[in-house]
Amino acid sequence: MKKTAVIASAAALTGVFASAAVANADTVTVKSGDTVSKLAKDYNTTVDAIVNTNKLSNANLIFVGQKLEIGEITQADNNQQATQADNNQQAAQGQQSQQVAPAASSQQATTNYNTNSNYTSNVSGNEQAAKEWIAARESGGNYGARNGQYIGRYQLSASYLGGDYSPANQERVADQYVASRYGSWSAAQSHWLSNGWY
Repeated sequence: MKKTAVIASAAALTGVFASAAVANADTVTVKSGDTVSKLAKDYNTTVDAIVNTNKLSNANLIFVGQKLEIGEITQADNNQQATQADNNQQAAQGQQSQQVAPAASSQQATTNYNTNSNYTSNVSGNEQAAKEWIAARESGGNYGARNGQYIGRYQLSASYLGGDYSPANQERVADQYVASRYGSWSAAQSHWLSNGWY
């Protein structure tokens, strides 16, 4: 799930990467089916470079007809990518050397679970199939998945979940969000197919 509101954390991150300049910038008009990641791939640049150059508050929200400045990856971007790759490699090596038991990682993932949270979704049939389809694309069906501020099986904003990341609360909030925004999981799936997010 991606929200249209300006996200404070995204704005804060934009400031961190603002020093990365874009070389040989082209102006591109967004067409139906375009996403920031697709444009980044097509123009040999990064999502961060497009977001920062255009001061986008949400990398998942661009509009048909919108004009975006897009350029090649600069030395600053390359340094940033190399640093991120080094950090990822060090993290992977640290995980291998620690041999953390699965129980410990499961406990960490459930730290914010409210055991009193009790909810059973009444979605069934085609709606359940659409719901499962979205969960598979958003997180691989993993309640513990994280992507920045987006958490869990349906990649809900942390603010929507109110600090309770339990599976029951994720199911409840996802059902409420989809009902209020799209009216049904099938409609949310159609939106996802058109936009790459719901």
